[in-house]
Amino acid sequence: MRFQSYFNTAIKIIGLYDCVIPLQYFLKQYFAQYKKHGSKDRKYITHLCYSFFRLGKAFYESDTAEKLSLAIFLCNSKTGEWNFLFKEEWLNNWSDDLNDRISFVQTKYNSFSVDDVFPFADEASISLDINAFSASLFIQPDVFIRIRPGYFNEAINRLRQHTIPFNIVDENCIELSPSINVAAILDIDKEVVIQDHSSQQVREFFKIIKSEIENQKSTINVWDCCAGSGGKSMLAYDTLQNITLTVSDVRNSIIQNLTQRFAKAGINNYKNFVADVANSKPGIQNAAYDLIICDAPCTGSGTWSRTPERLYFFDAKRIDEYALLQQKIVSHAIRSLDDGGFFLYITCSVFKKENESIVEFIQQEFQLELIKTELLKGYYKKADTMFAVLFRKLK
Repeated sequence: MRFQSYFNTAIKIIGLYDCVIPLQYFLKQYFAQYKKHGSKDRKYITHLCYSFFRLGKAFYESDTAEKLSLAIFLCNSKTGEWNFLFKEEWLNNWSDDLNDRISFVQTKYNSFSVDDVFPFADEASISLDINAFSASLFIQPDVFIRIRPGYFNEAINRLRQHTIPFNIVDENCIELSPSINVAAILDIDKEVVIQDHSSQQVREFFKIIKSEIENQKSTINVWDCCAGSGGKSMLAYDTLQNITLTVSDVRNSIIQNLTQRFAKAGINNYKNFVADVANSKPGIQNAAYDLIICDAPCTGSGTWSRTPERLYFFDAKRIDEYALLQQKIVSHAIRSLDDGGFFLYITCSVFKKENESIVEFIQQEFQLELIKTELLKGYYKKADTMFAVLFRKLK
């Protein structure tokens, strides 16, 4: 039976996987080795593997087959092809409503709580809804794109021409099904940027900065000190418009990838350098920036609905390790902030030690005024959850 074979293959892969590399790359390597799996086979097996890890720490002691069956029940609104795995009672209680499915599992496993999926409530940020966040981990997030300035009508028309269902969330933010191949329809980085909804909400922090600075200076001097792939820099470039941009990260390969992306985006006038900001003061003597963006390395816990394997293998000791790293980064980066300049600290974490505790650290160590802080609750929108805080250096 084909779907029984998919089930068995998923169990095999789960047993082999150790989270050394992201699950998507492990699966790619596995399917490259076992070429008997066609595109439809790969789709079903991949879905099963991701569903298993979506249960996180819940049913951790259960055998793989039992946990995978529970994952199928909880992560799918329809029985689909999996009814052969379940008794009639389970099929009769298979509801479109996730909360109903959770409630039924609780009747069968008295010790189960949805919070078992994410058993780190004591470490969570103050305003995180643990129950809602935990439940959101059962659901694959949507894809969000940001339409860049000047391309809105063209992008919308092309989506309509291809009869692609979409939802205009706000301003230039478009929500799409994760099954859509955006690159086949729109020019990525030139016309649109693939960027999560919560990440796009950082735009509101940039608007505050723009309103405060644009009447004082013709150009805003910006340093993105942990630039990564450059998503926040591109958002700053499109929102603030008149900026002098500097980007840095810890590895040359990251900067090279960013450079290629910027070229496609038409961002040509910028500086870049490699720096480990956590362990040394960056080599930018006498630099004084109007805005420093610090999208800090973190646990990534706010993105675990996209990468559930990281939740499954997560060790809470990592929280303290990242918090210490973040303190080092902000301590070195802030020293390059001009008087009256803004410091924007961002994580995709839901942990207090990486968020509110870093805010307290900055307030204790530096003469900065807190302007705005927010936990961007993507779990209500099939998006990532992020934390952002904006400071201003006192003159």
